[in-house]
Amino acid sequence: MMHVRAITQPLLILWALGLTFPNLALRAEDSSAPRQPSFVILLCDDLGYGDLGCYGHPHIKSPHLDRLASTGLLLTDCYSAAPVCSPSRCGLLTGRSPHRLGIHDWIPPGSPIHLERDELTIPALLRPHGYKTAIFGKWHANGLFNNPAQPQPGDFGFGTWMATQNNAAPSHLNPVNFVRNGTNMGKLEGHASDIVVDAACDWLSKLDASAPFVLFVTFHAPHEPVATSPEFTAMYKDVAANDDEATYFGNVTQTDAAIGRLLGTLEALNREKETLVFFTSDNGPERLKRYKGSERSYGRATPLRGQKLDVYEGGYRVPGILRYPPLIAPGTVSKAPVCGVDLLPTICEMAGVDTPADRPLDGASLIPMFKGELIQRPHPLYWRYARATSKPWTVTIRENDWKLVTDSRFEQTLLFNLADDKTESLDISEKSPDVTDRLLTEAKRLFVEMEADAPQWPPGKGVLSETEK
Repeated sequence: MMHVRAITQPLLILWALGLTFPNLALRAEDSSAPRQPSFVILLCDDLGYGDLGCYGHPHIKSPHLDRLASTGLLLTDCYSAAPVCSPSRCGLLTGRSPHRLGIHDWIPPGSPIHLERDELTIPALLRPHGYKTAIFGKWHANGLFNNPAQPQPGDFGFGTWMATQNNAAPSHLNPVNFVRNGTNMGKLEGHASDIVVDAACDWLSKLDASAPFVLFVTFHAPHEPVATSPEFTAMYKDVAANDDEATYFGNVTQTDAAIGRLLGTLEALNREKETLVFFTSDNGPERLKRYKGSERSYGRATPLRGQKLDVYEGGYRVPGILRYPPLIAPGTVSKAPVCGVDLLPTICEMAGVDTPADRPLDGASLIPMFKGELIQRPHPLYWRYARATSKPWTVTIRENDWKLVTDSRFEQTLLFNLADDKTESLDISEKSPDVTDRLLTEAKRLFVEMEADAPQWPPGKGVLSETEK
């Protein structure tokens, strides 16, 4: 059982694959559940599975997220839709595998790749039903940001948006590249995590008290190049190996503090009991040093194998915390595999909004899990990443505790049982040939199906060649 340090309630129940004991104190039939719940999605950038106190980090202080876990549900097996940012974010917005969307990797500035205008997102589905919608933070779903040649956040249902194309520039401190509803904002003073939370809190405070809302706060932290306010870096000078590690640790804590202010605003507005809060990361931590003169990426995926850009667990198994008092008992923990693509069908079911019927969804509603039942998936969880640093392994599929890893030609395979081997150290493909063959067949089928769905981009910057796919 994973070490969960910060949850101390007497009720601490471990769910296995969505199953639970009959006396689990969930509130599925609670008559106080609101008819139109609101939703806050908090998304960090490159935060590792082991980077929070409630996930066992020995030094990083994350009291507000630890409290969120202790008052809600901590997911031990939460996944992003990809081991890299743009496809992960687009999968979360649409409930569809990013490979159906033709978004296989991060999108560089100027790229022709973008989330297509006819894709339906969470805010686009809920806004016609009276929901107020906003995003503050990182966008990264197109190459031509704030350019009418490609759709922008406002085209996907966000009534208010304040965002950057990719990273805050030149760093998290005093960024110069935010755009609000199409207008460049110039240099902003402060830390990017505080800037986006301040904007989100201001937006929330101006809403009609009866208006349901969908709020995305998509942090730039702790992505490279890392920059942290001095008071947060100073907290770790005695425990970090060097100044850069102290800067990274402080960066996570500074973002946690900003999240605390946002959660406090929900409470002050008396909206916390009617709001589902979902916290996660877009992919695993980056340990590669890619920025000259800035080697401050000290994230960790402990105890998992791998990191960002891998198809091992450390690439896309990420922190995941859910809080919704009408349905989720405080201090609970779930081992059920959950993915970012599950957010759209979950939110739609909670809001009483139909999911799109004219296109395949790859996510599944988590409401059965809240009730102690199995999640009903359309197919096993599936990932691939052509440029994976874990090559030759580029494709993975997970069904219950089974995980198959294969290469881009489906010629070599590894099979792991994650319940017994979370570090992916023991290949049991030869001992379980029936499972191996079944999952390999399914991986091939999904690959072909998703490739047929995906748009084909004109050659250009950021487009994978046929040999790279």
